[in-house]
Amino acid sequence: MHKTQLVVIGGGPGGYVAAFKAADLGLDVTLVDPEANPGGVCLYRGCIPSKALLHVAKLLNESKEAHHWGVQFGEPIIDLDKLRAYKDGVVAKMTGGLGQLVKARKLNHVRGRARFASANTLNVELVEGGTQEIQFDHALLASGSRPAVPGVFRFDDKRLMDSTSALALEDIPESLLIVGGGIIGMELGQVYAALGSKVSVVEMMSGLVPPADRDLVKPLHACVEKSFTNLWLDTKVTAVNPSDAGIEVDFEGADGNAFQHTFSKLLLSVGRVPNSDDLGLEHTRIQLDERGYVQVDGQMRTGESNIFAIGDIVGAALAHTASHQGALVAEILAGHSKLVFEPSAIPNVVYTDPEIAWCGLTEEQAKAEGIDVKVARFPWSASGRATTVDRNDGLTKMLIDPSTDRILGVGIAGANAGELIAEGVLAVEMAALASDIQLSIHPHPTLSETVMETAEVYYGQSPHLYAPKR
Repeated sequence: MHKTQLVVIGGGPGGYVAAFKAADLGLDVTLVDPEANPGGVCLYRGCIPSKALLHVAKLLNESKEAHHWGVQFGEPIIDLDKLRAYKDGVVAKMTGGLGQLVKARKLNHVRGRARFASANTLNVELVEGGTQEIQFDHALLASGSRPAVPGVFRFDDKRLMDSTSALALEDIPESLLIVGGGIIGMELGQVYAALGSKVSVVEMMSGLVPPADRDLVKPLHACVEKSFTNLWLDTKVTAVNPSDAGIEVDFEGADGNAFQHTFSKLLLSVGRVPNSDDLGLEHTRIQLDERGYVQVDGQMRTGESNIFAIGDIVGAALAHTASHQGALVAEILAGHSKLVFEPSAIPNVVYTDPEIAWCGLTEEQAKAEGIDVKVARFPWSASGRATTVDRNDGLTKMLIDPSTDRILGVGIAGANAGELIAEGVLAVEMAALASDIQLSIHPHPTLSETVMETAEVYYGQSPHLYAPKR
């Protein structure tokens, strides 16, 4: 038996940040996770390996586009083993670094799968065999999520991939169907298309990346229309039949039109479900909603006052959100009892090419909730920096309260949008006015300059875009 002040269940970006923060604040911390080092899905099978592959995909695409600028490259030779090793090396470097930080902080790292025996006791099935009992004062549940698998796709065939197996990069299929036009589907679709697969995408909704505003998605849509073989919107999969020739898929469009295609492989990317089952929650007062998400209050506290939950398992499906929630819980346990999790702007980023990023209020939300806003847009066709790098397809926008000039939301589509959105997050969180951004001198020529110019558009004073204020 082991006793600890805080036990953290799950070593992802939420769990390990919480564990590290709590240790730094003087708590005795035990981290339970099956992996040798922290990292979770994000580092091992998600955010990090996908970005490594997207970097390679961007390089391949730019080498093809370079002939427009007077530079020609030969046909690339892809060494799949070396590419896979590069991706795996990135993962190993980052997770190994976290392992060193575990040792430096003298955390008790238990490799295994935890289940609640009571509101103060865990039973851990150890990776090396056997079990260990852990008694705790407080627990933090950060067990993450896994890919969702609708009924029609529940069959055993190596040619059916989820995000984990797709990132393993076993081969480059001749043809690939991606089911789901959301963030993961678009990112991995661009990777496989760049590597040489004929990629098709089917999406039930009328547009790609449904959570984002349509004007931000437009540049990406235009890009994948050219690089993907097929793009079927308002279309659903009705049947999947593995055969020797490939995976036969039946489709049905919004008009009821049915058709069939055969693919070498299929990538299922229709969302994720929380890892809230088989945790022994029935031995506690922790409540789940109808979708399996743990219910928490503003302090991330569950129905058991000494047990907290963060990240995917509470529906906060972004690594950076989970990290901030984990840090908050550590602060609460260290004595800052009045803290609550109530950010004004959580950034969302789609790491495609072009990227899409947004924070705060979206235009779609404003319409749905009847919020009066003025929308200022600065097209990158008027940006000097975007022109020099041949990326005029971008857009920067702001949603502004017309009665106060306060910035309520920011959206960016284009190269490096994920980096640029940080200024928007700060503006929304600090309740900045459009004039604050307008009067903050931005370097020229840069893409960040488009944020300042969007504020200038709001006031009808943009020097590079004639848009007088009405």
